[in-house]
Amino acid sequence: MGLNRIACFFSTSGHSGVDRAAGHLIPALARRGYAVDLLKVRRHGPDLPEIPPGVRVIDLGSRHTYACLPMVAAYLRRARPAVLLSDKDRVNRTALFARTLARVPTRLVFSSGTTISIDLATRGPLERWVQRNSMGRLYPFADQVIVTSSGVADDMAAYTGLARGLIRVAPSPVIPEALFTTKPPRPDHPWLGDPAAPLILSVGELCHRKGFDTLLRAFARVRAQRPCRLMILGRGGAREALLALAAELGVAADFALPGYCTEPYAYMAHADLFAFTSRWEGLGFVLIEALAVGTPVVSTDCPSGPREVLADGRYGPLVPVDDDAALAAALTATLDHPLPAARLREAARPYGIEASTDAYLNAMGLPPCPE
Repeated sequence: MGLNRIACFFSTSGHSGVDRAAGHLIPALARRGYAVDLLKVRRHGPDLPEIPPGVRVIDLGSRHTYACLPMVAAYLRRARPAVLLSDKDRVNRTALFARTLARVPTRLVFSSGTTISIDLATRGPLERWVQRNSMGRLYPFADQVIVTSSGVADDMAAYTGLARGLIRVAPSPVIPEALFTTKPPRPDHPWLGDPAAPLILSVGELCHRKGFDTLLRAFARVRAQRPCRLMILGRGGAREALLALAAELGVAADFALPGYCTEPYAYMAHADLFAFTSRWEGLGFVLIEALAVGTPVVSTDCPSGPREVLADGRYGPLVPVDDDAALAAALTATLDHPLPAARLREAARPYGIEASTDAYLNAMGLPPCPE
């Protein structure tokens, strides 16, 4: 059995929070001395920008997660890794069935990063039934379930019936150490560093879950009282609707959607304020990233994550979801009285890559470095 080998089985969009976490965790595991195999569903992420020493990328030969089942089972029989780490329900189910077919003692560690009850409320009844029963009845066969926050853990246990003791909170590997100490250079954009018009920034997929329509309405309230600008980095199906809403609110000239940015840290570091307005989340990576570069934040008190990250409002105001008036008031107050950057960075420290890697290895039953 490969006692120093860890297999990571993911099937992602290529630009999700799971992609970013995997892009940090996999190289960190390899740096510790573990051999890491990334099992890839074809045309799906995560896509590592470069393959570090000690990491193998194994193409499973299919574009469909369930169709990869025989290949995952064959891999487990051949490589016999100490741990198989997987993420998201369909992938987790496939990992469980593959280990059952392979009949190997590899430990299974499932990961889930969203507030299940709220996420599934937007799905069809069949999908809700499948995932709820999958988690409640199949996840007990895993050796550990990792989630991103206590709120996600409590929700999963209550919604699925999974024993709370099987679910462990592990901080996600979000922040490279250098981000705490080195300010990225300012991007070449005229809105950054303009003292006459402070920049409010947000980052995320342009979709209903992120609450950017509420942010726009709050921004229009603030803009009516003072010069300022709003920029949202990301792409998604709500782009045209957001542009139309900005025109309707009369703030189109001070609103920008530059598109997706692989490294938003530089924009965050030079913005005057970061707004996190999700309706629900598993944690909120971009909120943590903004804190790590010392940028003041305002967040919705959505389930789950922001309240834990911001320590009940100690590191930034929490406002009700979909309340644009309260959001506008919090944006104005934070622009007027921002917290010191050093204090904001404190909130992001638990999500440093090395600290998180320790937590993941502990959850997988492995030492910080292989013996």
